[in-house]
This record gives sequence, structure tokens and C-alpha cells, in this order.
Amino acid sequence: MPGSHRSDTPRTRNSLTRRGKVIAAFATVAVVAGGTLGYFALFPQKAPAFVRKTLQTVGLASPTAETPPTCPLNGLPAPHDEIPARPALAIKVENAPEARPQASLNDADIVVEEPVEGGYTRFIAIFQCHGSSRVGPVRSGRTTDPDYLRQLGPAVFGYAGGRSVVKVQVPKVGLVDVNYILAAGAYTRDESRAAPHNLFTTTQALYKASKSKEGAPEPLFAYADTWDGAAKPVKTAHLPFSSASDVYWQWSAGKHAWLRSHGTVPHTLEDGERVSATNVVIQVVGVTDSSYLDAAGNPSPEVDLTGDGPAYVLRDGELIRGRWERRSLKAVTRFVTRDGTKIRLEPGRTWVELLPSTVDATFARH
Repeated sequence: MPGSHRSDTPRTRNSLTRRGKVIAAFATVAVVAGGTLGYFALFPQKAPAFVRKTLQTVGLASPTAETPPTCPLNGLPAPHDEIPARPALAIKVENAPEARPQASLNDADIVVEEPVEGGYTRFIAIFQCHGSSRVGPVRSGRTTDPDYLRQLGPAVFGYAGGRSVVKVQVPKVGLVDVNYILAAGAYTRDESRAAPHNLFTTTQALYKASKSKEGAPEPLFAYADTWDGAAKPVKTAHLPFSSASDVYWQWSAGKHAWLRSHGTVPHTLEDGERVSATNVVIQVVGVTDSSYLDAAGNPSPEVDLTGDGPAYVLRDGELIRGRWERRSLKAVTRFVTRDGTKIRLEPGRTWVELLPSTVDATFARH
């Protein structure tokens, strides 16, 4: 039409169509990006480092108000400002006198001590934020292990075999089984040690063998730099599992840590370092004899990890008295004071002592 400036040629219509598609695409990206940034603005601790910097740049997060990400199993700042995108890794470590000194217990986020046959104890060393190039000696699993570890979601579990009931339960409760038989390439024998106390592994090898694509677990404990609740100064804790496992924890103000001994003998590792913990959580549990016997005819203990019972928490050179609660094996164990207040640990490595209710823990101020 004369005087009209509208152009309606096919070429122009195609150009307009392409432009519309480009605008729509940019709009879609903007919505998605905006939604993603909005989510990370609400939960900055879950955002990658480069996203947190972007949030600060556009004013959606304050550098001074930002909470740095912390490791889920020890409450410490995450390495390189990033929580590793991997599940917890649990490794069964022997504690018979012939197995000492062990390797890398001080590299774990959490170490669990459990009663086994003949008055001995064994450890579950649990890693997530950091790893180790040598862990062991690795020994067989017990029914306590899957019951305790299922709190960590699809954790990876390395151990040196065990009764069929254990090997059935491990995958049944959602754990990734990388035992010595299934993942033989992840383990090595140290010929300088006597068998069977000479099996070692690495966290890298077990993670690789697991082929797990799972992310980080939820925390097992709550953390705080200080504890304002009721507590009493304590210098020493004595946990006499047995004559073979006579455990002492002694507070060192200089090291700001609890130091471990077997009787009067300091518990040291292969590198000469003393076994230490920021927190010691003593969970008093019911223990009964199962029908399973070891080679010496000793019954394998069954540890009851559900219900509730007394608990003692050692942190900052003080003792907090409380109780533990776990409604079912699918739930996470809670540690609370007598009035129901959640007990908060100091960020750092935690030892959990599964102490039989027939054993009396004693504490001294000297």
C-alpha cells in the first residue's frame, strides 16, 4: 500500500521469526539462570565457588555475610572452598595389638569404635572431605557396621570379608560394597607385617572401585565453635572395654585435643603421630551375644543401635552429659542434653565410642 512502511516479504518474515526464536531462547535461559541463581542465593553453601562469586557480583550475596561451605562429617571449612561431590567412605580397621600401629586414623572425619569378639574392638574409619594413601590394617565386617553406616546414605564400605549375613546386609541397606573379594585390586598386602594383620588400601582406590556417582552425605552431628550449655571440666575419660581394649582419653590443652592411650601406652600411628580427636562421643549401647562364633569359639556381639540410652560428649576439655536417640535404623542418631537440647560438637574429627552398657565409663578432673 502506498505510504506504508511495512515490509512483509518472505525474507523479512523469516528474519523476524529467527529473531523471535533468539529472543525466546534468551528469555528461557534468563529464567532458568535466574531460578538457579535464586536457589543458590538462598543456599549459598551449596553453590560452586564460581557461582558464589557471581552472586556477590550481582548483589545477591554479600561477601561478608556468606557462609563458607563446611565438610558434612567434621564441620570444618571445605578444602578449596568446595565440598567434594562424593559419598562417605567407611573402612573397617583392626585394633588387635598385632595390628598396631595403624595407618591414617587421624585422616578420617569420624572414627567409630565397636566391640567385637574376645573383648577386642575394631574401628570404622569414615572419610569424605579428605583421603589417605594408606589405610589399615583392614579386617572383616560385623553386623554392627551396616546398622551404623546406613545413617550416611549410599556410603561406600571397604572391609576384608565377613559372615554371609554381613555381606547380604551391606547392599541391602544401600551401601556400596567394595570388600576385599569384590574389589581385590584396591587392596595390597604389606609383606613387612604378619598376615592377616597386613591388608591395606587407599581411599582413592576404593572410590574408584565403587563407581559411585553419589554426592556428599548429610551431617551426622551439629557443630558450634562454643558450647554454652551445662558442662564440667574433665581431664581424663576411662573406657575399659576389656583388658585387651582398655581405652583412655586425656585432654591436652596445648594441642586442644583429646589424646588416646591403651592403658598407660599412648596410641600412636605408623608415622609416630598420637591418635587424637576434637570430640569423643560415648554412646552407651546394649550388647548381646549372637549365635555366630569366631575361630576361638567367642560369640560375636550384637550391638543395639536403636532406641535411646545414656551419652557423654567430650569437647573443649569438658564433659556434657546427655542421651542418644534413634527411632529406627533408617534414622540418624540424635544426641541431646537431659532437657532435650541438641548437643553441638566442636568442628573437627570425632570419635564415636559404642560402649556396652555393662561397662562403666569414668571421668576424672586430673
